[in-house]
Amino acid sequence: MIPARARELLEEVRPLADAFAAADARIFLVGGVVRDLFVDDALADERIGDDIDLTTDAQPARIKAIIGPIADAVWTQGERFGTIGCTIGGRTFEITTHRAEAYTSDSRKPQVAYTTDIEVDLSRRDFTVNAMALEVTSATPALIDPFGGLADLAAGVLRTPLDPDVSFSDDPLRMLRAARFTAGYGLEPTPELVAAVRAGVERLEIVSAERIRDELCKLVTVDDPSAGLWFVHDTGLSDMFLPELPAMRLEQDPIHRHKDVLSHTIAVVAKARNELKVRLAALFHDVGKPKTRSIGGKGVSFHHHEVVGARMTRDRMKALRFSNEMVQDVTQLVYLHLRFHTYQMGWTDAAVRRFVRDAGPLLPELIALTRADCTTRNKKRAEALDRRIDDLEERIAALQANEELAAIRPDLDGQQVMSHLGIPPGREVGRALEHLLELRLEHGPLDEARAYAELDAWWAARSEA
Repeated sequence: MIPARARELLEEVRPLADAFAAADARIFLVGGVVRDLFVDDALADERIGDDIDLTTDAQPARIKAIIGPIADAVWTQGERFGTIGCTIGGRTFEITTHRAEAYTSDSRKPQVAYTTDIEVDLSRRDFTVNAMALEVTSATPALIDPFGGLADLAAGVLRTPLDPDVSFSDDPLRMLRAARFTAGYGLEPTPELVAAVRAGVERLEIVSAERIRDELCKLVTVDDPSAGLWFVHDTGLSDMFLPELPAMRLEQDPIHRHKDVLSHTIAVVAKARNELKVRLAALFHDVGKPKTRSIGGKGVSFHHHEVVGARMTRDRMKALRFSNEMVQDVTQLVYLHLRFHTYQMGWTDAAVRRFVRDAGPLLPELIALTRADCTTRNKKRAEALDRRIDDLEERIAALQANEELAAIRPDLDGQQVMSHLGIPPGREVGRALEHLLELRLEHGPLDEARAYAELDAWWAARSEA
């Protein structure tokens, strides 16, 4: 039974289906687009997206000849891997010749071999739920499901079409992808799959940092990545690309048995706003705790773990080839994630200004991380934290309305300082601006006359010193 939601998609594919049928070739919808036709949740249609994957028994040169007359645009960057892309009516299609590819033991790239057998092509795919195809050149759409993917999807089972040792040897990134499918689709990996991951974790060494990074980003941005992060930890995968994760598997307080750092971290990631920057900051926010842990008369402490954690975050994200901007932003969020917790002791307007100044454009993300960082089961404590954050946001809004906090700067600029003091450009100008900025943060905006008076007083004090 083909789901009703497939009808619109089949209509969009119809020009391709007719063209391939007329050329006596077969073409199939394949992979995630077929899987998501049978996933009954609110995000299924969204996951289908704008790009559609198809597979065919026609080889690349013939694909180009078939689609040329009907496509709005054709591109061939993937032709050496058997893939031809095109757009038709605003929809993007990628059409790949059936493949029987295999990876060598030390290669990151497949050796591509073509086949005319759709079942051989499906057997080389990562999981049975992705090893289904829908033939659209037949009289009526026909589901090709030789490995029981539909039944596995219904039963919530994650399996590989071939022996998992073979599948993961072909492309070791599939081991990490299993974590995403476990979390994103609520699938339970079979014992054989788990055993194969544990036995093959070192094979991940041949996968590029960029591919691992991209898969990690996909994992942390599923609705609730908890099961996937535990899978990565429990199988030993994290040892290969994120060793900070298993290092957090320690109790915060061995006497009172508080939640261990890793359990807390995974809970924070799941609770955090589903935006990549916030989720990554949640993943790394307590990464410095193992290195700063000490036990004294008052229990366990983690002094300056935000400073150590920021440095560790920067190093790990660079190793995973994140962009400089993402590294800088996530590192800053980790560094600042404890700032709010002194708010319960009361903040002056100056402290609020400094909080906003230090957060800069990351203020919304920092507040989102702060909210997620409360994972207590004590309802009163959680509600009290939310009220304090609400109160801080209200104070920020009030000050912003009056003072344009987002653009805090000294009340005089460098040219005014040099002209008034009669000094050339140099360090003294910078120090004067730093002093004026501190006054701005402490007292709010100063009128020009007071700003010059404060500058004179500072300059006189320096001259006397």
